[in-house]
Amino acid sequence: MYCPQCGQQQVSDVTRFCSRCGFLLEGVTAVLASGGQVPMRYSQPGNTKLSPRSIGVRQGALLMLSTMLLVPLIAIITVNFLEPLMFLIPITAIFCFVGGLLRMLYALMMEDAYPQPDLSNVPGFATGIPQMDTSARNPGLPPAPANPAAGWRPRTNTAEIYQPPSITENTTRLLDKDEPSRK
Repeated sequence: MYCPQCGQQQVSDVTRFCSRCGFLLEGVTAVLASGGQVPMRYSQPGNTKLSPRSIGVRQGALLMLSTMLLVPLIAIITVNFLEPLMFLIPITAIFCFVGGLLRMLYALMMEDAYPQPDLSNVPGFATGIPQMDTSARNPGLPPAPANPAAGWRPRTNTAEIYQPPSITENTTRLLDKDEPSRK
């Protein structure tokens, strides 16, 4: 295995750091072993996040259930203290129930079903590693030469020296030989 940072060949595939530049090779080994994909074996099942879809469905259900608490509470306050504002009761009921229903529908139709993986707490796969952000100390190609090469000269056309005969030329010659004998 070669270090992706400096190109140094490693003594063994089980080395954790490059012997030349110190690059962390544990993640590279895991990616190579999984065929080029970042393995998710490090994520623990107890620490999984909810997907945006399930968060949206929960918010919608909570808004719909809040109808059972808010509508009676608004009704008691309106009947006892604010007689002229009786229209607040059906508006609250419609807003909470329909709003929750719409939130659930939006989450089911438009949001992702899978949570975004959090690679910040996974060992060996830290995001924003400074060594990944910097360019290699030893680039793959040498620097450009200071004195450029001489101008390119086009190749000479050698087809002018010998012109291949035409396919029909031989047949024409045979026909020309037959013509005088017929006369």
